[in-house]
Amino acid sequence: MHGLGNDFMVVDNSAGNISFSAEQIRALAQRHFGIGFDQLLMIESTNTKDVDFRYVIYNSDGSEVEQCGNGARCFARFVREKGLSDKNPISVETKSGLISLFINDDHSVRVDMGEPVFNPSDVPLIAPEESLYYSIEGYEVGVFSTGNPHCVMIVDDVEGVDVETIALRIQQSNLLPNQANIGFMQIISRNEINLRVYERGSGETLACGSGACAAVIHGVRIGQLDHKVTAHLRGGDALIEYNKGEHVFLSGPAQFVFEGWVDV
Repeated sequence: MHGLGNDFMVVDNSAGNISFSAEQIRALAQRHFGIGFDQLLMIESTNTKDVDFRYVIYNSDGSEVEQCGNGARCFARFVREKGLSDKNPISVETKSGLISLFINDDHSVRVDMGEPVFNPSDVPLIAPEESLYYSIEGYEVGVFSTGNPHCVMIVDDVEGVDVETIALRIQQSNLLPNQANIGFMQIISRNEINLRVYERGSGETLACGSGACAAVIHGVRIGQLDHKVTAHLRGGDALIEYNKGEHVFLSGPAQFVFEGWVDV
C-alpha cells in the first residue's frame, strides 16, 4: 500500500503467528531484490481495554519505530477492506500511545495523532529546557515528538536544500539519543507549505505524515501558520489541522497497490 507515495508492506498478524527478523525485513525492503518499501506495518491483536488493534511499525533497515501517520491511514483501510473490523473510528495502540483512525466516505482517512510532546527529555532531546528553537550541529530547528522525534527546519526553497547531507549531520548529533526525522519546510502562505522529510532508518521518502504534522505544529507555534494547512509533499498533498494545546489531525489518501504472499 502507499499513502502519498510513502509505501508499505502491510501484514495481517492478528493471529500472532508471524515474525520477521531485521535481516528478513531489510531483504524484503530492497526495491530490486525484494518487494521494496519504506516501512513494514504489522496488524496485531491487543488485550488493552477499548482498543481494537495494535499497530507495529518497522523501518526498511529493520528497526522498530514509534509512529507513522501515512502508515496509519493505510492501516485503517486495510482493516476495513479485509473485514477485520467495521468500526469507524477504530482505536489503535502504537509504541508511543493510542491513536484514532476515521475512514471518510471517499476512502481517505483522518488520523487523530494525539498531542505533540515538547518536553525535551520525552522526545528525547538533550537540552536544559523547552524552547521553540534548538541549535543542533549549527542548524536552528524546532524539536519535539508527534509520536516519534522530529526536527523541523525552515528553508527558503525545499528544492535547493542538500537534504541528505544536512539531515544525516543532525541525526548523528549526540543531542538526539534516538535520532529523529528531519523536516525541511518552505512556508508558501499561512495555509500552505512545501515539505521534504528525511526519515531515520529509511532516508528521504515521498511523504511523511508525522513529519507533515510536525512541520505544521512548528509553524503554528512560531506564529507563521494558521490552524489548517495543506502540506505539499513529493508524493502529494496532506491536510493538517492543529490548534495550540490540542490534538493534531492528519488527513489524506491511502491506496492499495498489490497483494501477495511472502515465503519466510
